[in-house]
Amino acid sequence: MDHHDLLHSALHEAFEGMRSDMGGPFGAVIVNARGEVIGKGRNMVTSTNDPTAHAEIVAIRDACANTGSFHLPETVLYASCEPCPMCLAAIYWANIPTVYYCADSNDAARIGFDDRFIYEQLRLPADQRTLVMKQIALPMAEDLFNEWSEKQDRTPY
Repeated sequence: MDHHDLLHSALHEAFEGMRSDMGGPFGAVIVNARGEVIGKGRNMVTSTNDPTAHAEIVAIRDACANTGSFHLPETVLYASCEPCPMCLAAIYWANIPTVYYCADSNDAARIGFDDRFIYEQLRLPADQRTLVMKQIALPMAEDLFNEWSEKQDRTPY
């Protein structure tokens, strides 16, 4: 399968999810180095009442479950649309090195999925964002991180 075929698979996921009222018009697939689809996802935000159930996140969860790993370093993600900031962060956390997509963020904004505000907020210093975040340092939090650092059997990220 080539890039076009795999993008068609992502689009198929998007159409299926949208037409079955699972969520918005977004789909994704993840393939391994052999070109095998190891994860599929469609937007399921409204059907699961989960704001994190974007197609890319669902596909990452599926691929991780299927591979038994939380890292996907030798994979490629194909998406019907350019990933939003949340999905982009998840892609980085999963160590997916390459993403191909069809529609871009401007196309998504045109149909009501506008991520510009989030990108603008991320560029601001934390104290200038509309989201109020206040640190309350507690000694137990330091203890927690110290214990993690000393934990001999921890699984490193």
